[in-house]
Order: sequence, then structure tokens, then C-alpha cells
Amino acid sequence: MALNPEQTQELNLILKFPNKSLMQGLKVHKDAAPEVVAAAERLYAKGIVQQPDGGYLTDLGHDLLEHAQIIQSALTSK
Repeated sequence: MALNPEQTQELNLILKFPNKSLMQGLKVHKDAAPEVVAAAERLYAKGIVQQPDGGYLTDLGHDLLEHAQIIQSALTSK
């Protein structure tokens, strides 16, 4: 099963969150690309971020970010 375009956008947005501190978040501005705004809203609806425009990752969001970074690292290593 492959990721659909919406899931890919959500994953890409998760990967943009800072991973150094739980006290850092991400703000998706209203003038961002419509697909990014929509991805942030979907992540909020799924309980992955704390605000419809991003904010901080939830505990689930932090777990997903960690796994996404491992996958990204494995796929980009030589």
C-alpha cells in the first residue's frame, strides 16, 4: 500500500518539525501553500499536532516524527 498525496504532504510536514526540543513547534501561516495548510489541519484532526495551524507535536506526533526520521535516514543513506 502506497501513501496517497495527502498522506505524503502530512509526512513531509511532520518532518519539518524541530526535533531538538519538545518546546519548539511550527506555525503554518494562512498564506502558505493550500496543500500545506490542509495537511496541518488534517494532522490536527488526527491528534498529531496541538493546533490546526501546527503548534507543537503531541506525544503521538513526536513518535511519528522519530519514525519518519529513521525512514528518511535509511532511504537517503548510501
